[in-house]
Amino acid sequence: MKKLTLLLLVPAFVLAQEKTTPILPKQQGKYDTNKFSQMYDLLATPNMFRTASGAPGPAYYQQQADYKIDVELDDKNSKLSGSETVTYYNNSPDNLEYLWVQLDQNQAAKTSQTPLAENEKLEPVLPADKFANEYLKAGLDRGFNIEYVKDAKGNPVSYTINQTMMRINLATPMKPGDKYSFSVKWWYNINNYKQDGGRSGYELFEKEGNKLYVIAQFYPRMAVYNDVEGWQNMQFWGGGEFALPFGNFDVNITVPADHVMEATGELMNRSQVFTPEQVKRYELAQKSFDKPVVIVTQAEAEAAEKGFSNQKKTWKFSARNVRDFGIATSRKFIYDAMAVQLGGKVVMAASVYPKEANPLWGETSTRTVAHTLKSYSSHTFDYPYPKAVSVSAEDQGMEYPMICWNFGRPDENGVTTPQVKNGMMGVVIHEVGHNFFPMIVNSDERQWTWMDEGLNSFMEFMAEQELGTNYPSRRGPPKNIVPYMSGDQKFLEPIMSNSEGIIQFGNNAYGKPATGLNILRETIMGRELFDHAFKVYANRWKFKHPTPEDFFRTMEDASAFDLDWFFRGWFYSTDFVDIGIADVKQYYVTDTPTTELKNTKVRKGRFGEDKGPFVYLVSEKNAELNPAAKKALKIEDFKTLSDYVNEKLTAEEKATLKKPSYFYEVEFNKPGGMLMPILVEITYEDGSTENFKYPAQIWRKNNDTAKKVYATEKIIKKIQIDPKLETADIDVTNNVWPKEEVKSKFD
Repeated sequence: MKKLTLLLLVPAFVLAQEKTTPILPKQQGKYDTNKFSQMYDLLATPNMFRTASGAPGPAYYQQQADYKIDVELDDKNSKLSGSETVTYYNNSPDNLEYLWVQLDQNQAAKTSQTPLAENEKLEPVLPADKFANEYLKAGLDRGFNIEYVKDAKGNPVSYTINQTMMRINLATPMKPGDKYSFSVKWWYNINNYKQDGGRSGYELFEKEGNKLYVIAQFYPRMAVYNDVEGWQNMQFWGGGEFALPFGNFDVNITVPADHVMEATGELMNRSQVFTPEQVKRYELAQKSFDKPVVIVTQAEAEAAEKGFSNQKKTWKFSARNVRDFGIATSRKFIYDAMAVQLGGKVVMAASVYPKEANPLWGETSTRTVAHTLKSYSSHTFDYPYPKAVSVSAEDQGMEYPMICWNFGRPDENGVTTPQVKNGMMGVVIHEVGHNFFPMIVNSDERQWTWMDEGLNSFMEFMAEQELGTNYPSRRGPPKNIVPYMSGDQKFLEPIMSNSEGIIQFGNNAYGKPATGLNILRETIMGRELFDHAFKVYANRWKFKHPTPEDFFRTMEDASAFDLDWFFRGWFYSTDFVDIGIADVKQYYVTDTPTTELKNTKVRKGRFGEDKGPFVYLVSEKNAELNPAAKKALKIEDFKTLSDYVNEKLTAEEKATLKKPSYFYEVEFNKPGGMLMPILVEITYEDGSTENFKYPAQIWRKNNDTAKKVYATEKIIKKIQIDPKLETADIDVTNNVWPKEEVKSKFD
């Protein structure tokens, strides 16, 4: 019996699918190279500090900065004054001639360069208050006023201030293993953040004259020194957030006696600042795992906000192994909390908010905090800190270790729309989630916004979906990033761009990274491989300082998945996804060759030619094809096939034979520059469907087109690419065969 060979004839006609042409310019992206080349040209060379696997190396080190801080709030004048002692540990192998300290409040100083570096546009219509703030008010200087810098013996220390950075000029360089202590005394005017902007400040409630303070970047903070760039002393322009070393904080905060406060760290004098009844309520909250317990009631808060105490009270907080410190204080605060079991420990979820935030906050905030801690912990590591606090601060969304400010309140009648509630829950999840990225997995926000905002937005998306309420997530679903990725290339930049050079900040640093990670998890790698690798990254770099290279390498190292093509395209370029169906051809089987096929030579492996007999696949449109041959294939109708089946196959093989009757060759094209798997759904004439997934490597030898053959038992009625919108394909009009008419917005 001769070997059976199938021949495919390229027909002169196609089956009712016009060739598609790219609707966008072929040139795209701001980084063009071999799409599948490895990323040796982009990643830093591995070394003893950071290994090729993405893990910390044997020589990895990080500095430590411990703080003892005393601050006092002047509520009447909205002024904060304080003094601090910093003990800095040089764990690096380098001699340090000076230390760099961040003075972030100077971004709001009279001499700030930030306003000078921003473009301005005259608004022809302005509300009176905005016009006054813009053109009439002189405004206070809100930068740091440094009264002194002294060494451990009380002697003055030389220092130099360059905008938002202060250099401590050491008399003797710090050697490896040395520690150095210095103290700073300072004060500044607190901003009304609703008028003046800023990541912290106060909110004024005009009816009763009370203020709600959310205080951060309030003290001179040590900059990071590491193996990647030495001192991270880039100026704070307002966009790129903060790079900070870990350390231990002991902070005493003096405020009016009628204030209620929350802050980073554990409260060390609860019985002195709360009433005995409030202490008992807190102890109940420590055992309440199903619902929050109100510790400071709305009635107590309303009573406090009617008077302005002239007495003072000092709150003492202690925090271990944190990178920063935040404070929220007001006489308006209601306070509730509940317990969360995480692994072998109990963590407190808590919220503080004014009466204006109820009933939404009392019903929703702390429960959302608890859900966030559980969700994030399940995907990374058990939350290690003793608490997480959500603070109601309208028009804010900002994070610090163990505490964050979040917007979203009912209207004046206490009515909450679904949009407000969902927005409030989303920002609580996002800001509480920042405890993991970057407060613990401590990336450099001044350099790479996406490493905290993008990873955290992805984690937020998973936590939102795990609510089980069909939460309408903004960032994460691939279809939501399409308008951005299909936009004008002049206004796009790669994700791997410095924070200050990003035009569309939310889409670039939040939305696109979150979407990319979602696509990796759901479409490219699969949940099991992705989740393991992501958890390995989080655990390798918790309480350390990772770089983008550490993330990229770990995701490959822990999954055995070559992702260089994905990271190169999605993170280092502005390429977009666009995959279409260019051509569909149908074939029939026959024993009789057409004129074109009669003299076709068929290779037989590495040696010579195959002599047949042959089975021929001929296009439906071929003029020589006998109309009678256009029927469903049956093996017994073709001698060459029936002979092969009867004489060559075993009974077991015969029992499992497929019986294809229809043959299609589908050509896919790729007008977009971004590589992506091809997801295909085939609908048959009887309404049944079948799905196929081809890995991105299908494009490795031809960046423009790819072909697949389908041998089916049923007639194909429809072929569709990416039917569930999983790949952020920017043009779905070329995704369907036969081509469908797209309804206009008018229709």
